[in-house]
Amino acid sequence: MNITRFAQRLSLTVLLVSAPATWLSAAQAIPSPPQLAAKSYVLLDHASGNVLVENNSDQRLPPASLTKLMTAYIATLEIRKGKIGEQDLVPVSEHAWRAGGAASGGSTMFLPLNSQVKVDDLLHGIIIQSGNDASIALAEYIAGSEDAFADMMNETAERLGMKNSHFMNATGLPDPEHYSSAHDMAILARAIINEDPAHYAIYSQKEFFWNNIKQSNRNLLLWRDKTVDGLKTGHTAEAGFCLVSSALRDGARMITAVFGTANEAARAAETQKLLTYGFRFFETKTFYQKGVELAKVPVWKGLEREVNAGLNQDLTLTVAKDQAKNLQASMTFLPQLTAPIAAGAVIGKVEVTLDGKVMHSADLVALQAVEQAGLLRRIWDSLRLFFFGLFN
Repeated sequence: MNITRFAQRLSLTVLLVSAPATWLSAAQAIPSPPQLAAKSYVLLDHASGNVLVENNSDQRLPPASLTKLMTAYIATLEIRKGKIGEQDLVPVSEHAWRAGGAASGGSTMFLPLNSQVKVDDLLHGIIIQSGNDASIALAEYIAGSEDAFADMMNETAERLGMKNSHFMNATGLPDPEHYSSAHDMAILARAIINEDPAHYAIYSQKEFFWNNIKQSNRNLLLWRDKTVDGLKTGHTAEAGFCLVSSALRDGARMITAVFGTANEAARAAETQKLLTYGFRFFETKTFYQKGVELAKVPVWKGLEREVNAGLNQDLTLTVAKDQAKNLQASMTFLPQLTAPIAAGAVIGKVEVTLDGKVMHSADLVALQAVEQAGLLRRIWDSLRLFFFGLFN
């Protein structure tokens, strides 16, 4: 065996790594996904981020008040960073009052001009009441102006991988250069859920009472489906009726984004179709968390003779139900691993196969650094490698 050409292969006793939706339906005969009466839509598995069902999900469309998901996300991020506080008093400017107040004719929190409102109240007003005035006031407080806040929104969208989004304002009021997509909004929803569970709880609240005015959450599924706990509705004449939603059932979570339905009832009904399909025909399992040791790999010319191999992200698999048992996984390592090796360095890969076909692969990384050995060990290992190469 020529050690300079040998790539170590090991079989795993469990199944690893998330699998793309393109082969899930092929793995098991499941019904075709529902066809929704909507311009675009997507069903996303929360744990893996995999797209399970989609139609025109990357099409750039006006997001209407779904925009406020980004406004609220940035606000909670600023709170977690300590840059603003939930009890801070925010002034209501004339711009916020005129563009987003009661006289504007849009959704509003009914903020009085020149009043001061707590950040926490504004956040509830944005998420539950969809207040345009609350969105503008908080955007101005965070960035100095709504235009500057829009720059923050676009920078954040780029960081999250929202490739088909561009924001011009904090509200979703129509603008030719203001757009997003169903897939991007699902990505944003996943970030909201993952990064800040405490503030995510606001999205499940059915009503908010402020300044002697009670307004209800427009997400009808909060009343119809007890597993639904968010997120946000949107509507303009141009966008139609839109909804980003999420539900948690038996430890599994699904996220949907539906753009451009005909009315409020339709956006709820079409979303329910996606959720029902996802929970009925798919299952999600996490087999390993990041940093778990999967194997020990030989190292040449190092202070340590072995390095622990693992993965740098949770190993989550989304499959059509009852298909997990048919998957197999194996590990392959780079030949002749030589110190120094940095922690996190790619040293191999894991492959998931179905009936001998590779379905997904992910990098295996070194879980700790291995420093270079002294001169004598390096010389000795060089000789061993040389002679093994000659006689094997």
